[in-house]
Amino acid sequence: MSSPTNSVPYGVQILQKVSDKCPSLSRIVDRENLYKYSVLVLTFITYAAYHASRKPISVVKIVLYQNCSEVTTPPPINNTDPDWCNWAPFNAENHSALFGTLDSAFLFAYAIAMFFSGIIAERVNIRIFLTIGMLLSGTACSMFGLAHYYNIHSMWYFIGVQIFGGICQTTGWPGVVTAMGNWFGKGNRGFIFGIWNSHTSIGNIIGTLLASLYVESNWGLSFIVPGIFIITSGILNYLFLVVHPSDINSNTHLNEKVQNGHKKKPSTSPQEVSIPLGDISSKELSLLPSNKDEVKEKTEGSPILSHLNGSPKKAVGFIGAIKIPGVIEFSMCLFFAKLVSYTFLYWLPNYIKYSSTYSPSQSADLSTLFDVGGIFGGIAAGIFSDMFGKSACTCAVMLFLAIPSLYAYNLLSSVNLIVNIALLVIAGGLVNGPYALITTAVSAELGTHSSLKGNSKALSTVTSIIDGTGSIGAAVGPLLAAYISNMFGWTSVFYMLMGSNVLAILLLTRLVKRELQNVG
Repeated sequence: MSSPTNSVPYGVQILQKVSDKCPSLSRIVDRENLYKYSVLVLTFITYAAYHASRKPISVVKIVLYQNCSEVTTPPPINNTDPDWCNWAPFNAENHSALFGTLDSAFLFAYAIAMFFSGIIAERVNIRIFLTIGMLLSGTACSMFGLAHYYNIHSMWYFIGVQIFGGICQTTGWPGVVTAMGNWFGKGNRGFIFGIWNSHTSIGNIIGTLLASLYVESNWGLSFIVPGIFIITSGILNYLFLVVHPSDINSNTHLNEKVQNGHKKKPSTSPQEVSIPLGDISSKELSLLPSNKDEVKEKTEGSPILSHLNGSPKKAVGFIGAIKIPGVIEFSMCLFFAKLVSYTFLYWLPNYIKYSSTYSPSQSADLSTLFDVGGIFGGIAAGIFSDMFGKSACTCAVMLFLAIPSLYAYNLLSSVNLIVNIALLVIAGGLVNGPYALITTAVSAELGTHSSLKGNSKALSTVTSIIDGTGSIGAAVGPLLAAYISNMFGWTSVFYMLMGSNVLAILLLTRLVKRELQNVG
């Protein structure tokens, strides 16, 4: 059995020892809130890093195939070859289909693996699960960039890297949502998760800006630098992430205060400890585990594949999770919402370059405004959901308003830069708002639904089902965009995106009707 000290991340142990040597600091710092908000910050950085490592491919596509006659020829290169600036195998006429294949290899692998990832996440040490996933995700991202240095031109190599990366990336979402759900209750959950979920857009922005720094000079670094970012973030998680309040119960300052007050340590259970109320605050007292707890949670001292024998509540399986009211409707709605969002994620820089005279780096930088809009859209969706208590209605209204915004962007984005920026921000907010709300607050709410009778072990599975279904849509969208744009043009792509929003609204009809019937 792991000792109490080993149940706390090493970085937290060091900080605790430093704090214990400074009694005045211990009295000032509210450790409960410190742990709680450190989880908020760390999971924010974690998923921002995940998304930052997904973004480079959408930026680098612009230079893997381009019109070489518009590119300045470096002195050593003979420009008699019309494809001198392109990277094989993407220098073929079917380059759009090849790019679509790369996107789909990553996203289909992600979607399929996500259904298993959530089930695994319920049964393992989340901190180590996230750490391993981030180290492998950073490796996969860097491997794509290494092709530039080792002159790799095999399409199978790139597909293999994308599949590997897609599988590794599934460790992120179930892990961070579970950690957040453990620390933050239902009060103002939509608002908190709305702000927190801006990590998706922030990560996209970081990944785009990092990739655009090197895309015209050395596109290999466009992948390697984001890869280093997520690896570093993974190490930070390993050292400091406290996944559940119970992970720090066994050896926090509570037991130390008991010992200093000449009271006995727990012999068999923490309930046997006599604690002087003058020494320990009510907040600190609430951190102590209780026999009345509905669920016996694993601590961080448990092994990565800890045994579940003896746990009062069994993990909820796939069938049990999809029976929770609302899971199927929101999952299918997210299928189409992510189809739209990820089409922009993977193809927006390319579309901007196609429809304007901007350079590859300028097109990439401009595309970040879509994610800026997504930040405000996610927060707005969370606020409205909390205010009215109607998640389905909030999503339906934003999905409906997104339809004219997409039409306007396709029609008017080339008028001038100001119009392009304004429409990008509006479209980003309306497209990403429902996506953000469903994948965060709605998933957390359904994962702790009353029908589960207090069993919180469904949270990871519900999250993986909803996000996994959405990820299938995310895989389909960029692939359709690649073929439709090549055969019918970009206007047809926008019609496809608007149609997807209509289908997403229709799938929410039953839930919207139920919410409206409950008014008053």
